[in-house]
Amino acid sequence: MKLVEIATLNNNNNFFAPISFPPPVASAPSMSPYGQPPQSAFHSMAQAPPPTQQLTNQMSAMNIGGYGQRPMQVPQSPSSSAAPQQYQTSPPLAMGHPPLSLPGQQPSSLGSPPPMATMGSMAAPPMGMSGPPGPGVHQPPLGPQGYPQQPGPYGAQMAGPQMAGPQSGAFPGGFPGGPAQMAGPPQKKLDPDSIPSTTQVIEDDQAKRGGQVYVTNIRGQVPPLVTTDFTVQDQGNASPRFMRCTTYSFPSTADLAKQCKVPLAAIIKPFATVPKNETPLYIVNHGETGPIRCNRCKAYMCPYMQFIDGGRRYQCGFCSCVNEVPAQYFQHLDHMGRRMDLYERPELSLGSYEFIATLDYCKNNKPPNPPAYIFMIDVSYNNIKSGLVKLICEELKTLLDRLPNHPSVFSEPSPIKVGFVTYNKILHFYNVKSALAQPQMMVVSDVAEMFVPLLDGFLVNFQESRAVVNNLLDQIPDMFADTNESETVFAPVIQAGVEALKAAECSGKLFIFHSSIPTAEAPGKLKNRDDRKLVGTEKEKTLFQPQRGVYEQLTKDCVAQGCCVDLFLFPNQYVDIATMGDVPSHTSGSIYKYNFEPLFFSFEVEKSIGFDAIMRVRTGTGFRATDFFGAIYMNNTTDVEMAAVDCDKAVTVEFKHDDTLSEESGAVMQCALLYTTIGGQRRLRIHNLSLNCSSQLSELYKSCETDALINFFAKSAYRAMLTQPLKTVREILVNQMAHMLACYRKSCASPSAASQLILPDAMKVFPVYMNSLLKTATLVGSTELSTDDRAFHRLLVNAMGVEETQVLLYPRLIPLHTMDVSSEVIPAPVRCSEERLSESGMFLLENGLSVFLWLGQACPPDLIQNLFSVPSLGHLPSEGMSLPVLDNAHSRKIHSIISSISQQRATSMKLLIVKQKDQSEMLFRQHLVEDKGLHGGASYMDFLCYVHREIRQLLT
Repeated sequence: MKLVEIATLNNNNNFFAPISFPPPVASAPSMSPYGQPPQSAFHSMAQAPPPTQQLTNQMSAMNIGGYGQRPMQVPQSPSSSAAPQQYQTSPPLAMGHPPLSLPGQQPSSLGSPPPMATMGSMAAPPMGMSGPPGPGVHQPPLGPQGYPQQPGPYGAQMAGPQMAGPQSGAFPGGFPGGPAQMAGPPQKKLDPDSIPSTTQVIEDDQAKRGGQVYVTNIRGQVPPLVTTDFTVQDQGNASPRFMRCTTYSFPSTADLAKQCKVPLAAIIKPFATVPKNETPLYIVNHGETGPIRCNRCKAYMCPYMQFIDGGRRYQCGFCSCVNEVPAQYFQHLDHMGRRMDLYERPELSLGSYEFIATLDYCKNNKPPNPPAYIFMIDVSYNNIKSGLVKLICEELKTLLDRLPNHPSVFSEPSPIKVGFVTYNKILHFYNVKSALAQPQMMVVSDVAEMFVPLLDGFLVNFQESRAVVNNLLDQIPDMFADTNESETVFAPVIQAGVEALKAAECSGKLFIFHSSIPTAEAPGKLKNRDDRKLVGTEKEKTLFQPQRGVYEQLTKDCVAQGCCVDLFLFPNQYVDIATMGDVPSHTSGSIYKYNFEPLFFSFEVEKSIGFDAIMRVRTGTGFRATDFFGAIYMNNTTDVEMAAVDCDKAVTVEFKHDDTLSEESGAVMQCALLYTTIGGQRRLRIHNLSLNCSSQLSELYKSCETDALINFFAKSAYRAMLTQPLKTVREILVNQMAHMLACYRKSCASPSAASQLILPDAMKVFPVYMNSLLKTATLVGSTELSTDDRAFHRLLVNAMGVEETQVLLYPRLIPLHTMDVSSEVIPAPVRCSEERLSESGMFLLENGLSVFLWLGQACPPDLIQNLFSVPSLGHLPSEGMSLPVLDNAHSRKIHSIISSISQQRATSMKLLIVKQKDQSEMLFRQHLVEDKGLHGGASYMDFLCYVHREIRQLLT
C-alpha cells in the first residue's frame, strides 16, 4: 500500500527543486544597501503531524549502527583529476556512511507497527563510573515506555523523549505529545550511544590527524577538523586557518549543484592568527612596479599561473589569458617548465603571502597615517552611580600599555594614537597633549551639527602623554560625581569619532562604552519598540530590523573613513541592539553585552588588526562569488569593504556556477585583501585555494565539511529572518538538509531497506548541528527570551569563523570529578546531554562565549573543600559565587583548564558557577543541545526521526 503523505513539496514532483534562500527582489521597497535578505516568499512545506503510533514505533525500533562496525563501501566511478604543476589530486578515500537502521518492513497501514527492535541496551552509567551506580549516584527511574524519566530543571519529573509541540518552533509539523500518551506494547529503550556522536567524531579526527603536519600541496584535500590540533605547512594552497570550504570537490555542472543542494561556499578569515610553530606570512616587495597581475581578470601572481614560451609569458590560472612577463620579472624555465626561482619567490610557491602596495593603492596617492583609537565613555547618572565609569577608567590605565604593534618591532612604542571623549546629552573632548600639566576639557553641546573642537592635543601618542592621560582617567569619575543627567545621545558620538579621524587624515577604531537606549533629543534618537506580542507572527522580523535613516548614513561615513566601531553595552533594560549594533556590524566592529559582570576588553584592544580594508574574491572560469555574509559593507556586488579587519573576523562567501567546471583544471579561487597596517603601510594580503571538480556526487559528499556547512546555514538563516517569518526560515533549513541527505541516499549510497537512515560519513553529525541551530535563541522564537539577546546573538554569529560557530552550536561538556590532577591533559568532553551528568559529578561546559561550572548535588565534600574552601555544597551561596585560587592540586588544575580554554577562544569568557536544581541551572541547561530545548525545539533523537521521515518522503 502507498505510504501516508506527510509533506507536500512545492506542489510538484521534482524532489530536488531549489529550496535555497532566493535572491533579493530588486523592486522591494524596503531593501537596505547592505545586500540584505530576500523579499520573495519561500516555498514552504505544508505538513500534517505524523501518525503518533508509527513514529513511536519507528523511534523505538531505530537500530543504529555504532562506530565499531566497518562502514559500507560504495562503488566509486573513476573520475579524471589531473592537476597542473605540483598540485596533485588526493587519492580517493573509502566512502563510509554508518547506516542508522529502522529494521523491519514498512507498515502497510497506519495501524500495524513494524516488528520491534531486538536491541534494548540501557543508557551508559554516569560519567566516571562503570558498572552499577554507587551510593549517592542518581539513576533515573524508567518511565512508562522504558525511557528513563529525567528530572526537570527544578527536580520535577519530566516525561521521556517528547516530540516538540506545534508551538515549539523547532521545525515544521510539530509533533503531538510524548510517549506517556502513546498506546501500544512497552518498547525497548533506544541506546543514545548508538546515534552519531559529535564528541566521537572529534576524538576520532584528533586520534587520526592530531599532531600531524598538514601539507597544502594537494588540490581538493580535506583538512583536519577545526577541533583537531595540527600544524600547517604551506606548499601552494592557503592554510585552512585562513580558508575553509563547505566541500573540497565542487560539482562540475550547475544541474548537479541544484540536484544535491549542498551550498558551495568558503569561510575566509583573512587575518587568522598563525600559531608560533608555523611560518608567518612572507612579505614580497616588487618596488615601484608593484605586484604582477593578470591584464584581463586582475588576479595576482600565484602558484596557479603557468609560465610558457621559455618564461617570457604566463597563462593566467583564473581566466586563461596569456600575459607578457615584465622584463624585471623574467626567469628561465627548467626541464619541467617551472621557473628556476620557483622556491625563492613566495608568490610562486605558497598559498598565502603579502605584497607591499604602491602609492596607486593608497587614497589620493598618499601613504596613509598610522591609525588611532578613540575611547568614548557614557557618563550618565546610572553609569556614575553604579561605579561603571570608575571601573572602565581603571581598566583603561592598565590597557593602554598593551596597544597592538608591528610583529617585528615589539620593543618600540605602538604607533597607534589615542583620544578620549565622555558624553551624556552633550560631548566632552579632552586635550591630553604631553606638554600640559593638566588635561583640558572642551564641550560640544550642539549635537545636531557635530564637529571636533580641537585638533592639536586630541589624538596623542600614549607613551609621550602617559602622565596627562592617567591624570584624566583618575579625574573623570570625580568630574561627573554629582551629575543627575540620565539621558544620552549615541549617533552624534559615532559622528564625532568619524570627524576626528577625518581631521587627522587617518583610519581607526572607536571604543564606545554605553548603557541605555539613546532618548535625548538628537539625531539617531531611538524609541522602545520591544513588542513581545509580535513573536511568532509575520511581523516578528521587524524586531530585528534596525531603525534606518541616521544610522544608515553613519555606516557609509564610517566605512569611507576606515572607522571601525566596537560597542560595549551594559544594559539593565531594552536598548534596541538591532539598531545600536547596526553600525558596528557593518564596519567590521564587535558588540559586547555585559550583565553586571567584571569588565574584559583587553583582548579587543590587543588583537592583530588591519584598517581601511577592501577584499575581493576572484575565481576561475565556470563559477563566481555571488553572496557575502559577515560584519561587512558592500557598495557594489564584488568589493567587500571593512573599516578594520582583525584576527577573529570571518567572511562567508557563496559561489554559483555560470558554466561547466573542468575536472582536469579544478576550481581555483583567490582572496585579495588591501589594508593599512598598524604602522601606516598599505599592503595586499593574498590567499589562494584550489579545489577538485567532479561529475560524481559521491566525490562532493566525501569532501564535505560539516563545521563549514553549519557556519554557512547559520549566517544565511540569520540574514533571511530579517525579511521572512521565522517559521518559514526554519522550514527551509530542515527542508534543504533533507534534500541534501535524500540526494546522497538516492545517488551515492548502496541499496538498502527504506527503514535505514543513511548519512554520508563526512556529514554524519550534521543533523545534531542543524537541530542545535534551530534551537538557538535567535531562531527558536520564544517570548521568554529578550529581543535584545536574540538580536545580539544574530549579530555575533554573523562575523564568526568556523571554529566559533562549531563550539557555539555544540558546546564542550567536560567531566572534572574524574580528572587526573597530575596530568596536563584536559579530560575528554562527553556528549552534550543531561544523561551524561551525574549527581556526584562536576562538569565544565564552554561554548566560546561562556564557561559554566556545574556542581552535582552529591558532589564529594573534599572536592568542594579543595575548590571553594567550604566544607560542602550546602555552604555555597546560590548566586554570586566565584572560584577562588587556592594552593592545592585540584584548584590549580581547574584554573589551568579554564585558562587553557580561554586562550583558544576569540573573546574573554565569564565563568558562571551553577548548583544542580538551583534557579541558575536553567541558563546552563539550555546549552545541553542534544536534549529537548527549554524554550521549544526537539531533542537530537526526535529530530533524527523527523529528518529520516522527511528523507523517506522525498524518496517515495
